[in-house]
Amino acid sequence: MRNIIVRPSVIARGGQLSITVNGEACLRPGSTVSSRVFRTTLLRRVGGDTSIATVVVDRDARPGSYDVTARCDGRRLTRPAAFTVIGGVSGGLGGSVGGAAPADVAIGSGLLTAGVVGGGLFWRRRRSERRI
Repeated sequence: MRNIIVRPSVIARGGQLSITVNGEACLRPGSTVSSRVFRTTLLRRVGGDTSIATVVVDRDARPGSYDVTARCDGRRLTRPAAFTVIGGVSGGLGGSVGGAAPADVAIGSGLLTAGVVGGGLFWRRRRSERRI
């Protein structure tokens, strides 16, 4: 085993990681990758001396950096801080957790008002053009 590559390097909870391991030892059946925030997963050969695994990060993973360990042919290789978990996206009102801030409401209201006034002026102008 020579190298462990994890993509993407930053991921939200519940996201999918692709892990590539280079080295002939990991071509053997039973080779795995593991971390504290996803299940131990079998590697599959993709060509040359490269094996890959696709894993899903636990939805309850805490934000922070995590190691990935490959176990192949009785040997072990760990890549420290291989990826970083960030907070997941919450569903609901625009993905927000605490609601809109007063500034967000003011900006949204201003944009809505500008759209209504602009649409009214456009409609009025088009109406007056038809009378001529």
